[in-house]
Amino acid sequence: MVLWRASRAGLIALSASGLALLGSIGVDAVSAQASYEVQPREPQYLYDRTCGYCHGHNVGPILLGRELSPQIVSYFVRNGNGAMPAFKPTEITDTELEALAAWIAASETDETEHGQ
Repeated sequence: MVLWRASRAGLIALSASGLALLGSIGVDAVSAQASYEVQPREPQYLYDRTCGYCHGHNVGPILLGRELSPQIVSYFVRNGNGAMPAFKPTEITDTELEALAAWIAASETDETEHGQ
């Protein structure tokens, strides 16, 4: 018996003997996925590499030191606005977004930033 499963690379054929082999080593062939914990990235890191690319560099409005609420920051990160794209949880996790929004809300003005 051959089972077919769609994947990005195309169709993968698994024979009954192949399924038995995977089962014998404790792998569920149909739902095998990598499971690992990823440490959340620090807010400063995210800001510098994601937000700061536009904000504070004459592309998007300055964010730091404006006393924006964490809820407003989170809303715009997830929903976007105009030229700003929405960022999915696969790009910035909910945990990271919560920390980033709080960090931006509590931030001091950065004199090196310029723009609107």
